[in-house]
Amino acid sequence: MLAYIIRRLLLIIPTLFGIMVINFAIIQVVPGGPVEQVIANLTGQGGLEATTRVSSQAGDVAGDTGDSAGVAGQTSVTSDYRGAQGLSPEFIAELERQFGLDKPAHERFFLMMGNYLVFDFGESFFRGRDVVDLVIEKMPVSISLGLWTTLIGYLVCIPLGIAKATRDGSRFDLWTSGVIIVGYAIPSFLFAVLLIIVFASGTYLDWFPLRGLTSTDAASLPWYGQVADYFWHITLPVLAMVVGGFATLTMLTKNSFLDQVSQQYVITARSKGLSERRVLYGHVFRNAMLIVIAGFPGAFVSILFTGALLIEVIFSLDGLGLLGFEAALNRDYPVMFGTLYFFSLLGLLMNIVGDIMYTIIDPRIDFETREV
Repeated sequence: MLAYIIRRLLLIIPTLFGIMVINFAIIQVVPGGPVEQVIANLTGQGGLEATTRVSSQAGDVAGDTGDSAGVAGQTSVTSDYRGAQGLSPEFIAELERQFGLDKPAHERFFLMMGNYLVFDFGESFFRGRDVVDLVIEKMPVSISLGLWTTLIGYLVCIPLGIAKATRDGSRFDLWTSGVIIVGYAIPSFLFAVLLIIVFASGTYLDWFPLRGLTSTDAASLPWYGQVADYFWHITLPVLAMVVGGFATLTMLTKNSFLDQVSQQYVITARSKGLSERRVLYGHVFRNAMLIVIAGFPGAFVSILFTGALLIEVIFSLDGLGLLGFEAALNRDYPVMFGTLYFFSLLGLLMNIVGDIMYTIIDPRIDFETREV
């Protein structure tokens, strides 16, 4: 197993490199980089809020170039400046230098990868903060959504899938299949809006808060009050994310059980006079749950960093999904590539953890005999 893990760790290097190369190449051909974003904002083509974010860049550039156009661009932040003719080539060249875009693409890529090897992700173009600090600040929201969504999904779907497998074809099986399919068909963001209207808007009920993970006075509450306040806020967002994931995991559990029930070892166990409960949970469970439980690390990562953007927006949760979306809109390359590198590396490592879990759940599996 050790040799297999080493091979998989070594395989991460070309895989991660390929991911970064492909995404970096795509970004190079996408129109509208950070320089264009600043120019559009300074010339009045961007929103006032976006223009305010780039005022510091304009001021720095103006100071470095001594260009009156730069000063005009700086003062335009609050006066809704519309004159594009004031931006001189020297001003634009200085912007490119400050953003690090004055170097050839291949040179910028290898410089970036060299920094990433030591986990130096640089500073956000438009937020003026280290990428690592931004990620750490936003991560509690995403971890809360991902962790509780995954745990609740597994705690509900596994028993439900087992119950459906043992009652295959019954009315219980048909009714529960209908319910989870309907839940799967409703987008999570639409279900989130429905939950807000029913349980948080005051139109029908006013049981839950509309936004945030904590109340404004949460710090003054005792520890048990803070815990209760946290769960009070997280209930609706997690419920909105959980409902859509029920179908896949439940049906996977059911089908895994049905596949194992027809195996010869189950027939042998029953012929020995073992009770049905002993057969199911003493023999079938471990084999049927192999693919379900071993996929937990990957499921957590996928829920943690995908599909939460609209939920974060609807419930005003400032997490990684919203951070990545704003970085893509603003062409904030350090945030975009820094988070891509870190979470791609995390996902690849979680795949190895999943393989290790396979061997823990079923020691008969031997990855040493497989080719990577």
